[in-house]
Amino acid sequence: MAKALVLVPFALDESGIANRRAQLDHVRLGPEVEFDFRGVTAGPKSYMSPHDFVLMDMAIFEAGMSAQDEGYDAVCIDTMSDSGLDALRSVLDIPVIAPGKAAMLFCLTLGNKFSIICQWDYAVARTTKMIRALGLEDFCAAVVNFDVPPDYASLLDGKEDTVFPKMRAACEEAMAAGADVVCLGSTTMHQAAEYLAETLPIPVVNPGPLTYKLVESVLDLKLTHSRKAYPKPLDPYPDMIHAMLKAGKEWLG
Repeated sequence: MAKALVLVPFALDESGIANRRAQLDHVRLGPEVEFDFRGVTAGPKSYMSPHDFVLMDMAIFEAGMSAQDEGYDAVCIDTMSDSGLDALRSVLDIPVIAPGKAAMLFCLTLGNKFSIICQWDYAVARTTKMIRALGLEDFCAAVVNFDVPPDYASLLDGKEDTVFPKMRAACEEAMAAGADVVCLGSTTMHQAAEYLAETLPIPVVNPGPLTYKLVESVLDLKLTHSRKAYPKPLDPYPDMIHAMLKAGKEWLG
C-alpha cells in the first residue's frame, strides 16, 4: 500500500487535525493509498499578510521535506495558498500535490468560468493575487467572500445554521457574475461542500478531497513533477531548516 502525507498548515492538536482528516469522507478513494495527516512544527497563527505567507512557506516546507526519507510515496498540502509547494518539489522526487492551482484548473474542465468563494476580505486579496499570477483572470468570474473570519481548528463545525446560508448567498452572487463552477477558497470550508452541491445548480469543487484523488491518479500513472521545472538545490540545508523550526516552536512555547 502506498502512503501519502497530508501537511496541515497550522500546529493543531489532535482535535484540529481530526477536522482536517474528515475531508477524506468527502471523496471515494480506493484502498491502495493510506493518508496520514501532520501539522507543522511551528508557524503563524493566522494567514492574513505577506508576513504570514513567508512563515507558512517555511513551516510547510519543513514539515514535509523529509517525507520521502520517511517512506511516503506522495505529499499533499492542505491549503489553497499552495504554500511550500515549489520548495518541496525542489527537494522531493515523490509527487507533491497542492489544491490551489489544481482546483482552479479542474474547474475549467467542468465549465468556462469559475468563481472562488472566500471567507473574508483578507482571503480575497491573496486569492486575487494568486489568480493573477497564474494568468487565469479571464477565466475567473469573481472572487466573493461571505464575511466570516476563519477558525483554523474547529473550521465550520457548529456554525452550519449561520454560515452555510451565507456561503450559498456568496455562491449565488458568483453565479450572477457569470460563474458556471464554484470553487471553495479554502480547505477549511470542506464541511459545507455537500450542502452547497445539493442546493446550487452548478458544480462545487471541494479542493482538499480533489488533491487526494489527484494523488491516486499520479501514483497510478507513475508521474511526478518535472525536475526541469523544479531543480534540486545545489547546497541543501535540511538540518538548518529543521533547527530553525524547532527553535521557533520553543520560542512560541
